[in-house]
Amino acid sequence: MIRKTTAVKKAATSVKGSTKDAKDGSTPSQHIDARIKELGDWRSEMLARIRGIIKKADPDVVEEWKWRGVPVWEHDGIICTGETYKAVVKMTFAKGAALDDPTDLFNSSLEGNTRRAIDFHEGDKIDEKALKALIREAVELNTSARATKKKEPKSA
Repeated sequence: MIRKTTAVKKAATSVKGSTKDAKDGSTPSQHIDARIKELGDWRSEMLARIRGIIKKADPDVVEEWKWRGVPVWEHDGIICTGETYKAVVKMTFAKGAALDDPTDLFNSSLEGNTRRAIDFHEGDKIDEKALKALIREAVELNTSARATKKKEPKSA
């Protein structure tokens, strides 16, 4: 039996919009679809709306399903997650502390050095324009960080 290296395996299984089939054969995108359907209340609509905005802001986004049931959106690294709780849908930006937030969308996890989050409650309106800008900024941060890493010479 030939074992693929992690890099080759990841490249071979990565597909825009979903990656790596789960053991049950479903993709991360299918898991997210199922989560949206199973919630069956305002959180379904909110998570679906957030997902749609993410896809509009970055058509090359890759959906993942991590940590036993958390939707994750990536582009050269994690952009954000979409956690669902009883009273809130939480959109956590992995590098949120490094992002400009001129419209003050971030309203949660403000004390950390790295992450920032937006808690959406039932009835909340989404400022789609501002959220798209924040997502695009997160993608830019990820892609610029990756480009910088590629340019750095390897030390001996």
